[in-house]
Amino acid sequence: MDVARYVVDAVVLEGRSYRDVARSHGVSKSWVAKLVARYRSGGYDAIAPRSKAAHRVANRSSEGLEERVVRLRKELIDQGFDAGAQTIHYHLSLTDPEPPAASTIWRILKRRGFITPEPHKRPKSSYIRFEARLPNETWQADVTFWELADRTKVEILDVIDDFSRVCVASQVFSVTTSPDVVETLYNAGATWGLPASILSDNGCIFTANHRYGFSAFESELFALGIKPKHSRPYHPETCGKVERFHQTVKLFLAKQPKATAVAELQAQLDRFVAYYNEVRPHRAKGRKPPRVAFDSRDKALPRKLDVTMSKELRVRHDKVDIDGSETLRYRSKLHHIGIGNKLRGTRVIMLVAGRDIRVLSEDGELLRELTLDPSKDYQARGRS
Repeated sequence: MDVARYVVDAVVLEGRSYRDVARSHGVSKSWVAKLVARYRSGGYDAIAPRSKAAHRVANRSSEGLEERVVRLRKELIDQGFDAGAQTIHYHLSLTDPEPPAASTIWRILKRRGFITPEPHKRPKSSYIRFEARLPNETWQADVTFWELADRTKVEILDVIDDFSRVCVASQVFSVTTSPDVVETLYNAGATWGLPASILSDNGCIFTANHRYGFSAFESELFALGIKPKHSRPYHPETCGKVERFHQTVKLFLAKQPKATAVAELQAQLDRFVAYYNEVRPHRAKGRKPPRVAFDSRDKALPRKLDVTMSKELRVRHDKVDIDGSETLRYRSKLHHIGIGNKLRGTRVIMLVAGRDIRVLSEDGELLRELTLDPSKDYQARGRS
């Protein structure tokens, strides 16, 4: 039995005085009198504990505002876009000169059950971050995977600007090749300008490091004066900005009808990229769309690189083919070098310095010396 019920019964049923009951139970006489008055006007229900919450909160958001926030939240989620409090605040500010604060929007979403508070995460200040100082100073490039409606796997090549987060390219391929990356680079450069450097992982479409040479993509970068950069193997955090962009793209695609063909998927990506670049506020850029950040500063430019081409210095031990030729890969393309039918099956040593090639016998005899012509698949036999 609670104290209020006991006090009331002591006065009403036993006939004890307010003062006596108050003294016995360590409460005030006025409180006892108030309980008895409430009992006599409404019975035991009237003395039940009452909520201390205010009947009206003066600064609480109006019902109409809450409905606008909830409706906008659902619309953004249905379209596959970010729908956090900051993003909703930005969209409301486009039509409302005095939109509610992002913290108010967050409380509305929490009250309506859209947000579950999470434990505090590791503070952002503890992370070691890097960011380019100018647009086009560095682009980040990477490939991710997606499925069409018939479960066919395709690849999406995403390229974003490190400084502004502008998506300069998001291209679908059945299988991405090094020439595809080169073509994407030129198309993006025609719209946004060419970058000073490009950061990627160590995939074969980006680098031929494992073959001790240059891929078609790297060779093209050197020719354009663009510096290639590569992340540490098995360390995707280096390319974290484009990796994060992959997630944003996939959240959007998951809300769209499953594309039945590459062209349909490309159309969906084009629609997303236009919204992402021009409309969507980016948290890392002070809630400004990436295009605004891209246009806010002068652009970095490619420059001719004063680098040694030591990666193209190669020594190959091989055997002359049955047709009297040797094969050599240059800029991801195979070329055949005529040695002579008399030397079929002979073990040879090839010294490669860029396009300058010397073919020696195992005894050190010079069998052929030439400068490779990249426009010809077969390099006709020359003099020893």
